[in-house]
Amino acid sequence: MCRVVDLQQAVLAKNETTAHALRTGMAARGTTVINLLSSPGSGKTALLEGELLLARERGVPVAALTADLATENDARRLARSGVPVKQVLTDGLCHLEADMLGRHLEGWLPDSTRLVFVENVGNLVCPASYDLGEALRVVLASVTEGEDKPLKYPTAFGLAQLVVVTKTDIADAVGFDEPAFRAHVEQVNPGVEVVLTSARRGEGLGVLLDRAMAVADGEPAHEPVMGRRHRGHHHTDGSPQTNGSHPHAHPHDCADDPGQSAYVTSAGPSAQPRA
Repeated sequence: MCRVVDLQQAVLAKNETTAHALRTGMAARGTTVINLLSSPGSGKTALLEGELLLARERGVPVAALTADLATENDARRLARSGVPVKQVLTDGLCHLEADMLGRHLEGWLPDSTRLVFVENVGNLVCPASYDLGEALRVVLASVTEGEDKPLKYPTAFGLAQLVVVTKTDIADAVGFDEPAFRAHVEQVNPGVEVVLTSARRGEGLGVLLDRAMAVADGEPAHEPVMGRRHRGHHHTDGSPQTNGSHPHAHPHDCADDPGQSAYVTSAGPSAQPRA
């Protein structure tokens, strides 16, 4: 049992070191990474497609990398925005890790990119424990998932720097209790902003882009209490434990016209990026 715990700590420690280097490198080139986490079917692809289209209209150089266990469906959808898009197939792995992200960005991401949105694997357990070197971590939840989602997944919501509620156009139909949801978010992550969106109606469109641009321009992102609690801790290799990590995480598996887009598919987590 002790060896299992040591392995978990070693895997997370290595990821933290890589994430720190990736965050530093992205900042040096003027690129801000936004990590999007949610359950499957939350509507994050639909929302992201709208944000990418808006970014293109505004002339903001953006790119998107989307991760899934299988299929290229999300990349095809996002490529319709006309911005550079890349699909990563994780070969069954339930989350992205910093070294995987770094490999797929290297040699592919255009030099002028201001923002890169990373659509993580649909899962609120494993991805929550892995820092990807992001400057902004966003957790999305649809109105169909229930008001107690933040309490059921405290690590995911507790480390969020922005919480986005999706599919609000059907909130009344499913009996979504917005005050209860907000109270539960506040319970696990005091002070974090909660925004309401509907990709179908266009409500809230641009909020994610605005928040990401604010961070890119130097505005501090919300710092979760959970992040402050672990900040300053060091691993045995001397690297600082950065915001976005959790010491009790389990690193093994959980259970039309694309325009000028650079849509690329990767075979799996070990594949080298292709242009």
